[in-house]
Amino acid sequence: MTEHKLPAVPVALLPIAVLVVMALLSISVWDIDMVIPLMSAVIVTVVIGKALGYTWRELEQSMVRGVSRALPAVFILFLIGMIIGTWIEGGLIPTIIYYGLTAIWPVVFLPLACLVPAIVSLVLGTSLTTIATVGIAFIAIGQGMGFNPALVAGAVISGAFFGDKLSPLSDTTNLAAAMGGVKLFDHIRHMLWDTIPALVIALAIYAFIGWPMGAEGSVGDGEVTELLTALDAEFVIHPLLLIVPVIAIGLMLIRVPALLTLLMVALLGAATALIVQGSSLTEVMQSMSAGIASETGVEFIDSLLSRGGVAQMLSTIALVVVATALGGILEKTGAFKSLVGTVVRRVKRPGSMVATSMGAGFTVAISSGEQYVSVLLPARAFLGPYQKMGLAPVNLTRVAEAAGTVGINLVPWSVPAVFAADVFGLSPLEFIPFVFFAMLVPVINLIYAYTGFSIKRIDPRDNPTEVIPSSDIDVSQYQDLSPDTPGSASHKPAK
Repeated sequence: MTEHKLPAVPVALLPIAVLVVMALLSISVWDIDMVIPLMSAVIVTVVIGKALGYTWRELEQSMVRGVSRALPAVFILFLIGMIIGTWIEGGLIPTIIYYGLTAIWPVVFLPLACLVPAIVSLVLGTSLTTIATVGIAFIAIGQGMGFNPALVAGAVISGAFFGDKLSPLSDTTNLAAAMGGVKLFDHIRHMLWDTIPALVIALAIYAFIGWPMGAEGSVGDGEVTELLTALDAEFVIHPLLLIVPVIAIGLMLIRVPALLTLLMVALLGAATALIVQGSSLTEVMQSMSAGIASETGVEFIDSLLSRGGVAQMLSTIALVVVATALGGILEKTGAFKSLVGTVVRRVKRPGSMVATSMGAGFTVAISSGEQYVSVLLPARAFLGPYQKMGLAPVNLTRVAEAAGTVGINLVPWSVPAVFAADVFGLSPLEFIPFVFFAMLVPVINLIYAYTGFSIKRIDPRDNPTEVIPSSDIDVSQYQDLSPDTPGSASHKPAK
């Protein structure tokens, strides 16, 4: 095979610089989505690859390899669009909103908007489904009580990604453990040190902000009654409809594969629409494809419930495809390897090594905007350096999730941020300042890195692990794995 030299550090940084500049212009000046900035970075990286001697075929194959990693996520996004549509058409989300407005005490609403999604996401193992179902309901309930929707969105996202980081059913949790060659539950136990304190502090902040706002009661009983009346007039509201979300949780608990579970959940919503709401088959099909056009007569309820369908997910799916293509070509050209190698050679202390690996995770998050790539690349690149410095791999897998799973929510053009923006009808810059959990997890890890608290050590001479090039890893084998599945995070990946 032809040997290609690594790009110099300034050259390796060029695609990232182009992406950041284009992204900032897209947000602040052009008001367009993130596909164009990502495509610009892809073009720059292709030019760099050609200058390094790669053929067009090699570069194309690297992008195809990158996109192939995203295919499970693409199908999940299709199904989530269907779930949003059918759960609104079937009256499931309106029912959650209705009973939430009547049962939740305003002074404790904001911490509950974080805690409930945290529990649901921990059980389901997926942040996106939690945001698309329970999250929409909390946004509506919060607006009915007079809370800033961006603040509520921040609380919901914080809770949803608590579960995404800690659940043994989460794909990113399995991926991080597998890339570090550690057992899944060793990885999860080590993450308790940063995840639990971050959630507790976030809940305290939301309670501190929310208590006086709830006590003021900016929405009166008459307005709440108007909202309840509008929902009751448009949908059949009944507590038995809440059985469907319970079934969804049950399917996950018995470890039905994620794609099959999501399909069944979407079909349950469709069946509820046909049987309970009296919708026609045409209306159900339209809700799956193009979403819902709500007509309750209450403006903010209509704006929130007018969404869903596969069509709503297309912009996010496009972002996933281009982002993973960029990740694949950055990996192929050695841009990330060049940056990591330059930095690692200068690192002399364990605390700095942990901080550097987190910085690498954020670098990938900023340059690709995609969770899988942001977890995978740093975990593989730093495994050898960690062990040589006497740091256990569980420290690395924890940091990889701190940046790649959670911290990525702070990047406005990242896939999770854009997905939440599409679902909630908000700009990422509106809710990111309130995603306190995503801010706290990296900060806590940095504190641990430099104090040594909770940092697990090993003897560098014991069981050295050969670093597997990330380009040789089939990431798809880590999708939808349960802890007892052969090839899961409790088993080392094959070369």
